Amino acid sequence: MADLIAPHGGLSEPVCCTVPAAEIESFKAEAAALPQVPVSAADLSTVYRLGDGTLSPLTGPMTGDVFNRVLDEACIEVNGKQYAWTIPLSLPVTSELAATLSSGQKVALTNPAGEIVATLDIKDVFEWDKPKYLKSVYQTERTDHPGAAMVLEGDADKTHLLGGEIKALPQPKNSSFGKYVLTPREVRALIAEKSWDAVVAFQTRNPLHRAHEYALVYGLETLLRQGKNAGAVLNPLIGETKSDDVSAEIRMETYEKLIENRELGDGDSDPELWGPRDDSPPDRVLLLGLDIKMFYGGPKEAVMHAIYRQNMGYTNIVIGRKHADAPYADGTAIWGDFDAQEIFNNLAGELLIEPVNVGFAAYYESLGRVDLMENHSEEKPVFISGKQVRATLQEGEMVDPRIMRESTSKILAEAMKVS
Repeated sequence: MADLIAPHGGLSEPVCCTVPAAEIESFKAEAAALPQVPVSAADLSTVYRLGDGTLSPLTGPMTGDVFNRVLDEACIEVNGKQYAWTIPLSLPVTSELAATLSSGQKVALTNPAGEIVATLDIKDVFEWDKPKYLKSVYQTERTDHPGAAMVLEGDADKTHLLGGEIKALPQPKNSSFGKYVLTPREVRALIAEKSWDAVVAFQTRNPLHRAHEYALVYGLETLLRQGKNAGAVLNPLIGETKSDDVSAEIRMETYEKLIENRELGDGDSDPELWGPRDDSPPDRVLLLGLDIKMFYGGPKEAVMHAIYRQNMGYTNIVIGRKHADAPYADGTAIWGDFDAQEIFNNLAGELLIEPVNVGFAAYYESLGRVDLMENHSEEKPVFISGKQVRATLQEGEMVDPRIMRESTSKILAEAMKVS
């Protein structure tokens, strides 16, 4: 794995703060005697990702000085060098619990079922300046958006944050899609096995439209044109999302079917590139999930999405329009359409993974396939709003196949149809 992209923070390999299998029973016995700190369902995946190295170079939740430097300067420092980091991560607790905790103390972290999942050697207990956090991460004073709701409503009773060193148990596998969720070390081994010298990740939290598929294949084709022996990873985020997002179980079923049916990019890939080859996009696309929560943080979250993927061993990430976007409550935009692409031009520290920028895409009758809208200034594309798509599916009907594959429509219609 020496030839793969280095993990974030100048490391030679991803951090590993996961308890080895041989030590699990003794770890549990020791942890059972410790004071307990509950972790929400949303933050539980952060604990596991700190454990398995997806959040390298972090070895635990951030202390106050590191947390605030991220808010102020959008970077962390490792061995005297600055690395890009745009959303700080510490563990929220109530003021009552914070009053019982102090630096130097060791505690057990528990999931919502009360089960011990990790231990934390506390290095800092500090107040959570929520207005400062929200203004820095979301780049707006307004709080009528999903990200602010997570903090002001979801964590309404949490006033303090914990920082320190973590040791986490391995994450239990989800019975529906656990086989697709691998640690950074496992992903890196898989890439090495494929002998790919470049891998582009496609981040999504939604079922795929053909325009999404186009963006993924565009990223792969970009690397192949550069002469790379490249692969692509459909890498959906399956952690905590908004209540109106399609569940991870249903989304993973749609992705799995697209892969099984070899439909990704079907009819929408570049015939000039693939024509002379003896393979096609499905031969170079893997499905792997990433269990970490969404922040709905637009440009700042786009950088975090890139950091996660660099730690997995991916060399590139597709950054499209409105990446990690969510509007204000009145429907107006918080960020510009391509702000998430532009932020990579002004990072405050090193980031090795490179974005592949993709513009707006849609289906064009003149071509009989999906293409970038910038190539068709005079032609109106086939377009259906998300609201129309949802209404169609709730009626148990198929979305226009020019917009969404029939296999995806069938699964979503079955899950969403109004009884």
